[in-house]
Order: sequence, then structure tokens, then C-alpha cells
Amino acid sequence: MDLRKPALVFFILLKFVLQFVAINPIYELHRDEYLHLDLGNHLAWGYLSVPPVTSWISFLIISLGNSVFWVKFFPALFGALTIYFVWKTVAHLGGKLYALSLSALCITLSALLRINTLYQPNSFDFLFWTILFYTIIRYVQTHEKKWFWYAGIAFAFGFLNKYNISFLLLGLIPAILLSKQRHLFLNRDLLWIMALSLIIIAPNLWWQYQNDFPVIWHLSTLSDTQLVHVNRWDFLIDQLFFFSGAHFVLLAGFISFFWFRPFKKYKFLFWTLILVLCFYSFLRAKSYYAMGLYPVYIGFGAVYIEYLLSKGWKYKLRPVFLLIPILVIIPLFQLLLPVLSPQKIAEKHEIFETMGMLKWEDGKNHLIPQDYADMVGWEELAGIVDEAFMQVKNKEATLIHCDGYGMAGSINFYAEQEYTEALTMEADYLNWYPLDQGSIENVILVKGPWDDDPERKREAPLFDSVTLIGTVSNKYARDKGTKVYLLAGAKQDINSILKDEIAKKRQRIND
Repeated sequence: MDLRKPALVFFILLKFVLQFVAINPIYELHRDEYLHLDLGNHLAWGYLSVPPVTSWISFLIISLGNSVFWVKFFPALFGALTIYFVWKTVAHLGGKLYALSLSALCITLSALLRINTLYQPNSFDFLFWTILFYTIIRYVQTHEKKWFWYAGIAFAFGFLNKYNISFLLLGLIPAILLSKQRHLFLNRDLLWIMALSLIIIAPNLWWQYQNDFPVIWHLSTLSDTQLVHVNRWDFLIDQLFFFSGAHFVLLAGFISFFWFRPFKKYKFLFWTLILVLCFYSFLRAKSYYAMGLYPVYIGFGAVYIEYLLSKGWKYKLRPVFLLIPILVIIPLFQLLLPVLSPQKIAEKHEIFETMGMLKWEDGKNHLIPQDYADMVGWEELAGIVDEAFMQVKNKEATLIHCDGYGMAGSINFYAEQEYTEALTMEADYLNWYPLDQGSIENVILVKGPWDDDPERKREAPLFDSVTLIGTVSNKYARDKGTKVYLLAGAKQDINSILKDEIAKKRQRIND
């Protein structure tokens, strides 16, 4: 009886089950998820924050009811598809049930569990890294032109999801040119494949051109505010934690390119890994940017281990190697995933601090991990905004103006009152202000804890009254202390003031 298909179904189902039980219901959506969901209400070929694919998925989620279930379903789906394509890769490399199961287990019980709980471009990104690897491997095996075409399409759609996949291409091209597989670039269809890829990504490139390439501003801001705190050695050390239960499999995969005759033709993949890690390390990239590299290498390692343990007494070691990923993930499960409440994490503060999980992008330690702090306090904020909106007389002439995109997006997601969407001059919300649809009489102002004008001296002259409605009190929230004000009865043309501020913001982006 062929158990490969039932085994694949088992791992896919296991993946979905783990993803849905891996989040303590006390947590809300992540601040980035709110932004990505709101993109679905403003479809375009590009955004300040991400390329367009995320907006397409968000549009589908909104069409399905915009529930938390669907928000979590799609990253879990992309994680399951990553397992599927590694499974297919292993099968085409000659791996049998043991290698298939080992690779699936190592990928399932890894840091991808955390990545696939969040509705961000990362899950789709790592999936398309895996697909691109798969298509190139299949082309090396078969020399069938269709696989080169599929590789071009995979890169294009990966690019439309997140520009990060460009670094994989930067690693692949020189690695292939310096290997015996350089004949890949002699394919007569190469120029046509490049043309097809360019046609697919052209609308996004045109959007970037029309908007003065905001991606450059986004990367510059990221570098100045976040990547500046990234240590190059820390980046490399962090790579060891993403697939902690698969170290022996990854090591076997790397060795196989040099010692296992059937895999020597894939040696360029080893140098691809080295080049990509060097690029990222030099640029002080966030550690998880490179996670898409490893699933396929785990596939190679699983096949090689299956070969090494195929005869004699070594065969009896097979169950041991299957147990390692399970035994490693058990003590790490509560560290990798938000299964513990913020209170429980605070009680185990020393453990999380030792693991370096309490250090935020500001380089300081806090009560809970930054990702978790980004998942609390939002419903409380939306409730305060609802309270403010109920006090407004002319609701149609009211604007909800926030300091940050997490605030705006969470209000749009959780608020019970029906009103025009909350907005901010951060990220893509900058382009969505309806300033030509009627004068603004009232503003519900949401100011972050970093605000230096709690008495609202700047806005007081512009309105008849300024009232503090409430403050976010959740001590674990990253935006604890956020205040909601009701500015009622505009004395001046608020639309014109906002237009000037938006123009200044856009000018800073363009500069």
C-alpha cells in the first residue's frame, strides 16, 4: 500500500490544526494585519508599504466576511502549500516515504509556525521562494522549457507580493554562472521568459514610477528606524533558531551537494545560500527575511539521510531522527508561539529575556515580545473611539485621524459604529483621505503614547471644544497610553489644513 498520499494529507491537516491552536484567544490581530486588510478596500497596483498581491488576498478575505478565521486561514494555507512543494521536491529527488515525512515534519515544527499565524506578505513570500527553487530543480532534472517559464512566473508573482524575492535571484544568478549549470542561461527562451516576467510586474513598476518610487523611501525609513539596531552577527546567529529541530537535516543537505553524487549537479544551490546570507548580513536585514531559503535545503537533507540510513543497523536509527524535531519543539512551543497570555509571559520573564525575545526594535527589553505587544489593546482602543463617535452630532462630517496605521486599521476592524474609515498619515492611509467629499466639522483624534501635547494646545484654537474621551490602559500593549480626543465644532477649514499636511508628508517621501 502506497502511504505517501495519506501521509501528505496528514501533514497538511496537522499544519492547519497547529496554526489554529497556536494563538491564545486573548490576543487580537497584529498591527500589520490591520493595514494589510485595509488594502483590500483600496485596490491598486502598488502601495507605500507592499506590492499589490496582499491587497488581492485582502479583497478576498473581505468578500468572505472579514472574520478572524479567514485572516488566519490564508497564511496557514500558504504554509501548507510550502510543505506541499517541498514534498514534491523531495519526491522528484528520489526521496521515499521516510524522506518525505522527515522533511514535512521539520518544516511543520519550525519558526514557520509563528510566521504562518500572521497575515503578512511573509508566508506568501516564503512559499514563492520554495516554488522558484522547485521549478529550477525540475528544469535541471528534465531540461523541459516549461519549468524555466514557470520559474519566471513564480519570480514575477513573488515580486508582486514582496520585493524580498529579488535577493534570491541575486544569489541564484552568480551561483549558477559559476557552476556547471551555467548552460541554463543559454536557453533560447530566456529573453522571452524575462519579457513575460517584466510584463507581469510592469504595472507595479509603473505605479512606483508614477509615485516617485516610494519603495526607496520605505526602505530608507526602515533602515533608519529598525535595521540600524540589527547586528550582523545576530542576524547570522538567528538563522540557527528558525529550524532548530532540523539542524542535522540542513547539515546533511549542505554536505550532500559535495559528497552525494546524485546531488552534485545542484551544488550551485549551496553557493546561492551563502551569497544570499552575505547580502542580507551586509545590509543588516531582519533575520527572518532569509527564512524562505531553508525548506528546500531540508528536502535535500532528508533524502540524503534516508539514503544514509537505508541499510544495516543504521536503519534502526530512523525513528530517532523523526523524534528530534518533535522533542526540540516541545520546550520551544511556548516561546515560538503566542500560546501564553501576557500575564504568564511576565511571570516567566527571565526565560524570555534570556532567549532575547523581549528586545524590541528600539534595542530595549520590555514586558512581552514586541510581536505580542502588537496584538493587544486594539479592541479597547476601538471601544473608546466608538464612545467618542456616539457623542458626535453630525456624524457624516466627522473624521477619525490617528497617529499610526495600527490604530487606524484596528479601529476599522473592531469598531461597532458605522462610520467612514479611520485614517492616518502613516503608510498607505495617507492617500485615502476623502477631503473633497464635504467639509469636516469634527475630528476624533487618536494620539499615541509618544505625543508631546496632551492638553491639545495645537488643536484647541481650531475647534469649539476639545474633550479627552479615554486612554488605552492595557499595560502590555505596545501603544499603552494612547489617547482619544473629540474635537468638535471646527472654526477653520480643516480640509485645507489636512491637505497642506498631506502635501508636506508626500514631499518628504519624494525627497
